[in-house]
Amino acid sequence: MSARRLTVVLLAAIMVCAGVSVVLMAQQTSTTQTAKGAPTKEVKVERGEVVYVSGNEVVVKMENGEIRHATVPDSTRATVDGKEVSVHDLKPGMKLQRTITTTTTPRLVTTVTTIQGKVFHVNPPNTVILTLGDGTNKQYKIPKDQKFMIDGQEKTAFDLRKGMNVSATVLTQVPETVVAQQKKITGSAPPPPPTPPMEGAMLIEDVPAPKAVAAAEPAPMPAPAAAPEPAPKKLPKTGSPMPLVGLLGLLASGLSFGIRMLRRS
Repeated sequence: MSARRLTVVLLAAIMVCAGVSVVLMAQQTSTTQTAKGAPTKEVKVERGEVVYVSGNEVVVKMENGEIRHATVPDSTRATVDGKEVSVHDLKPGMKLQRTITTTTTPRLVTTVTTIQGKVFHVNPPNTVILTLGDGTNKQYKIPKDQKFMIDGQEKTAFDLRKGMNVSATVLTQVPETVVAQQKKITGSAPPPPPTPPMEGAMLIEDVPAPKAVAAAEPAPMPAPAAAPEPAPKKLPKTGSPMPLVGLLGLLASGLSFGIRMLRRS
């Protein structure tokens, strides 16, 4: 085999070994576990009365006198007197109650990752920076009394040197809080007007059946008034001329008395 061909074979072998090394360094396996804590619940109750409804716009007066306006989507449902209704079924005077249940659950997410890298820098006994398979450098904390296996030998953080290949298991713990909220709306329609209280014994009035009423006939025209009778031309037979004769005699006596008085004067 010529020297040139031998050189090519050696370069190819070196490249293959380097590629395998990069692949091994890039291999990472991760597992994640989640531990949940005890959940806590908070219940909040709000009550109010519907005072105005127009389309999806609703105005509610709360128990404390506060006036709230809300645009309620069609998908929202409320249970009023046991019947499921939408915003378009609401009426002024309805009493509504909204119950909000908030559940808070703490949890701890633990991720265990196996990595391979090269020591880039070490600050014993606290931290080490490794160059990972993708070429990035990442810093890790070193737990107290942690041991490293280097070429089959157990080493401490003080024994690490730049360029050493290190296999490690990285533990990552992230605390989280999961908050879930459930809303339920119930209500009741306005009550009917109250019935007056009973006093004494209860009686039932017997109402007769309605009678047929004939149409009213026009009132008859009044009869024309009778013409007045003409005055009689002759005195009635019961009349007498004596009063007239007495009056004429009285006038004649007065006239003669007057003439005498004139002569004496």
